[in-house]
Amino acid sequence: MTPACGGHESAKDPSSAKSSDRALPNAAGDVSGNGIREGDKAPTFSIDSVNDRGKVAVTPGKVTLVDFWATWCPPCKKNFPKYQRLYTKYKGLEVAAVSVDDDKNGIAEFAASYGVTFPVGWDEDHKITDLYQPSGVPSLYILGKDGTVKYLHRGESAGDEIQIEKEIKSLLGQAQGPAPTTDKTHS
Repeated sequence: MTPACGGHESAKDPSSAKSSDRALPNAAGDVSGNGIREGDKAPTFSIDSVNDRGKVAVTPGKVTLVDFWATWCPPCKKNFPKYQRLYTKYKGLEVAAVSVDDDKNGIAEFAASYGVTFPVGWDEDHKITDLYQPSGVPSLYILGKDGTVKYLHRGESAGDEIQIEKEIKSLLGQAQGPAPTTDKTHS
């Protein structure tokens, strides 16, 4: 069985499930999700954003939230506003939102509908997905400044943003709270 969107349900017969109900296969067709784990060095990447917000990138020296998501995924729709709030709140946090959709159409509109100001990209050839091998969408990786995966979260559930924010605060060295900021824009 493979995790479906949200990682909480399974498709009993992956060969008959819609593509949106299956885990993401890597280049070899493996859907086990045996990819990047907590403690692993995360692969770096850089792709153009589809929402004119610069590059969607993982670069050393920055705390980065890497989100694998899709426009058809209901939990992803719940996560985007949470990530926007965190992105706005924490100076020094980067967000790399990587769409695994088969088609580019609708991705920029999806981002706009949630008012996101972080860069959103499309993994056109699934090269980034092949590197990380998430077991499904949504899959969130929080990377430390050293490029190591410090926290891995799959799916979406009420209150999960509390743990995600705790991890971000810790990595940014802001145990006492966020840096004072009222407006954060990135280019």
